Amino acid sequence: MKLVIMTKSTFFVEEDKILASLFDEGMDNLHLYKPSSSPIYCERLLTLLPEETHRRITVHDHFYLKSEYSLAGIHLNNMDEEPPQGYRGRLSRSCTEIERLKEMKKKSDYVILKNIFDCIEFKEQHSNFTIQQLEEAAARGLIDKHVYAMGGMTLDNVRIARELGFGGVVVCGDLWNRFDIHNQNDYKELVAHFEKLRKAVG
Repeated sequence: MKLVIMTKSTFFVEEDKILASLFDEGMDNLHLYKPSSSPIYCERLLTLLPEETHRRITVHDHFYLKSEYSLAGIHLNNMDEEPPQGYRGRLSRSCTEIERLKEMKKKSDYVILKNIFDCIEFKEQHSNFTIQQLEEAAARGLIDKHVYAMGGMTLDNVRIARELGFGGVVVCGDLWNRFDIHNQNDYKELVAHFEKLRKAVG
């Protein structure tokens, strides 16, 4: 099972150092998600990261960054959003409805099924599905190696996602909650938790 780390939704001082450390520890898929941000701040973060890490980064906005920084691919946040005209490259997209997974998978390298459990970072985003609904979707072949689970991905929930047959998990709040961006400089606990997540995905 693949492990995707999504950035915190806001920029913060130690971010480039933490991300560089996670890449050193084996992170191979980072989603750069900074909603409503100016592209100049995304560019600044990318220039602060080692160049060899760029091929492991997927962007959710400012798609020109993909070619400018030789990034891994782009991600479409909405089910009906279309990629830029003429785009050729790795493409992932978000999905919030089980019944649209088949359609989404045909148009993507992988699909992120959101709101599996209650979101940790965005408290207003709650689980959309029961375990029974997810088990039925897996039995129908809708959940497979091309579908990644997102929403409330704690260590325990990562194990549940693996049992359900998801091809990967997207972790955000459970990781970034290990570091206080306002009062902390030491991010050893965050890196240690990343190691646990890597072991959990197997």
